[in-house]
Amino acid sequence: MQRLDPTTTAVVLVDIQDRLASAMPEDQLSQVIRSARILAEGARLLGATLLLTEQYPRGLGPTLPAVSEALEGSDVARFEKVCFSAWDADGFAEALERSSARSVVVVGMEAHVCVYQTVRDLAGRGLEVHVPMDGVSSRRADHRATGMALCERAGAVSTTTETVVFDWLARAGGDAFKQLSKLIR
Repeated sequence: MQRLDPTTTAVVLVDIQDRLASAMPEDQLSQVIRSARILAEGARLLGATLLLTEQYPRGLGPTLPAVSEALEGSDVARFEKVCFSAWDADGFAEALERSSARSVVVVGMEAHVCVYQTVRDLAGRGLEVHVPMDGVSSRRADHRATGMALCERAGAVSTTTETVVFDWLARAGGDAFKQLSKLIR
């Protein structure tokens, strides 16, 4: 495994939406929001591609305001979907291919459905996929654990948000390090 290079990494934020969030355990939801915000800022500062999906937004609501705010000022490709895998959303595969990403970091909801199916499809196409365990949630703990296990079985690397960001940074110092360290504290 090689160090993650932000310029060849895409961050996929999967369905971090209002009505899904209300069904998540509070501790997991706060971790997912934290993870999404840190990864969005890291992507903005260091040049990673950002892709965001929303599962049937008319029914499940928009992306949570805390995540949307973190995306302000970033170039984010947004995709509405009714399919579970982001890969199958109209335009998603083409946007990811245009990014020239070799690695993908996937966070969001729910771990055992949309996150897992997205990870399986990305890994199946030869991309190196990383899933921060603090960046995924499901309504039930056993569903979250199953989702993480399925992601790993599909070929994903189980990691944490901080591991991804510090791998991108590679060293302490500089403005990006200072800004991201403030978010991580």
